[in-house]
Amino acid sequence: MATDEHFEELEVWQLARALVGKIYRLAKQGEFAKDFGFRNQICRAAVSIVSNIAEGFERRSGNQFQQFLDIANGSAGEVRAQLYIALDLGYLSRDQFHDLLDDTISIGKMLTSLIRHLRTQPSR
Repeated sequence: MATDEHFEELEVWQLARALVGKIYRLAKQGEFAKDFGFRNQICRAAVSIVSNIAEGFERRSGNQFQQFLDIANGSAGEVRAQLYIALDLGYLSRDQFHDLLDDTISIGKMLTSLIRHLRTQPSR
């Protein structure tokens, strides 16, 4: 596993946490705020990224951490797909969309890199 002692030290967790804040702030505005089902789904998916990174880290097992990172990565993909829907529905401007899309892509790449790193480590 990484040399970090706390999940809060992981850059990917920090970026995912910031993404949650951005999504929640945007989801409180305009028509987005009125679409309760969609708003709740994208917020839950974003929270799932942060939560699964933390839960996997705290399991203190490389194999379990990897499994939870896989789930977090899936949630990042879910958020990305939902961002396209939010754009199509007019809930996000193009600039907001691209900012959030860039964040989710970066998070996904970081998660994939960390998963690959864990796969090369001996099982504990």
